[in-house]
Amino acid sequence: MPLLQGFGAALSPENLMWGFVGCLLGTMIGVLPGIGSALTVAMLLPLTAKVEPTGALIMFAGIYYGAMFGGSTTSILLNTPGESSSMVTAMEGNLMAKNGRAGPALSTAAIGSFVAGLIATVLVTLFAPSIAAFALQFGPTEYFAILVLAFVTVSSLLGASLLRGMASLGLGLMLGLIGMDSVSGFARYTLGVPELIDGIEVVLVAVGLFAVSESLYNVLYEGEGDTKVHKMSSLHMTASDWKRSVPAWIRGALIGFPFGSIPAGGAEIPTFLSYATERKLSKYPQEFAPNHGIGAIEGVAGPEAANNASATGALVPLLTLGIPTSSTAAVMLAAFQNYNLQPGPLLFQTSGDIVWALIASLFVGNVILLVLNLPLVRVWVKLLNVPRPYLYAGILVFATIGVYGMRQSWFDLVLMFLIGWAGVAMRKFDFPVAPVIVGMILGPMAEKQLRLAMSISQGDWLVFFTQPISATLLGATFLILFVPYILRRRGIRLAEDD
Repeated sequence: MPLLQGFGAALSPENLMWGFVGCLLGTMIGVLPGIGSALTVAMLLPLTAKVEPTGALIMFAGIYYGAMFGGSTTSILLNTPGESSSMVTAMEGNLMAKNGRAGPALSTAAIGSFVAGLIATVLVTLFAPSIAAFALQFGPTEYFAILVLAFVTVSSLLGASLLRGMASLGLGLMLGLIGMDSVSGFARYTLGVPELIDGIEVVLVAVGLFAVSESLYNVLYEGEGDTKVHKMSSLHMTASDWKRSVPAWIRGALIGFPFGSIPAGGAEIPTFLSYATERKLSKYPQEFAPNHGIGAIEGVAGPEAANNASATGALVPLLTLGIPTSSTAAVMLAAFQNYNLQPGPLLFQTSGDIVWALIASLFVGNVILLVLNLPLVRVWVKLLNVPRPYLYAGILVFATIGVYGMRQSWFDLVLMFLIGWAGVAMRKFDFPVAPVIVGMILGPMAEKQLRLAMSISQGDWLVFFTQPISATLLGATFLILFVPYILRRRGIRLAEDD
């Protein structure tokens, strides 16, 4: 069986070493905002030219999903997302840490990543060609419908009210439109500032809205208080935590894998949709951040599982069609080509040994990540023993270094702190910050798909309702947007009649 032969190659001492190095590097890179797995793999490409192809690709894959997990550590402990896909984790995870439950939050993130990675890898092994064939049915109309569904779902569930959620989304859409028009090539909304021609970095906005605004808000409105951040009340997951996490892990994996398999926005959409799902299904809605709760563990478990499953799912179109669905997958495509390997339908026939070793390494890599990160939970939570003034000062220094490292631009630093102050105002007046990031990430994508769809249909708006997949998705969007309002109005009328 090809998979067993792949395990034989992946478990060889040399390849096992490369897998460990990749997972370790990925975890470290995920912690640092602004670097990311794509940049790391790109920097290592020249250095691995002499490395045997199987070992190099296994290491790159380890960096990829290691970075996905690493971003959750600082998101939970410091409210500083290392990766854009870790922003959702910051919402509930950091709230849990503030209430003395950083240990369970880090544990459910580690175990959830492991479980989702295994589920997604099994799905890659069994259904990769079938999923890739289904993904080919998606055109601009279907992608636009998916993005609209993500807009509405996230904005309606992440805020204290639909209106505030939509207002935050609108702000994100405005920021996302700044820079070069992807279709015409003209610069827009730059106000004559050259630094804005390339647009505003999503990670910069995420760090500003989460880390910087968190620090400034605490300095302004919480006073000096105690010299320490909240004491740890637990380090390990309780029976209740396991009971609430296991279904969230499975749901997150099943949400994340399909989105990784189709070019529909990377890992951000499934993490937000997973969070929205968990909040809807939870028996403890009062614990969630938008309700000013103490942090819901399923709000960490689901998105982290979706994050890891999406990363694994991205290998499906890469291996079977040669289509990268993320920036890291695009760099990995270059790595394949460096070794004269062309991903596509014939790859399994021409280089089956390398492909199956890579797939087998996903199983091995998930075990390595679990073994690597679970013992570190006790080490990471010691960050919470740092006195509060030093901790927030450290967060600001950490954020400044990370953002400056992206483009070595002083303008980015000024912009980050301006966005941080805007985040303080949003927190003060109870506007959710997550929809801003959603709008920034998905807005330009939605615009591009809309314009492509209208160009293909020669301006016919009905094309979105005549295609079965897009019509179904838009119908679901309509229900999510209006049914709760209709039911609420009906309940008010019935109460008045009584």
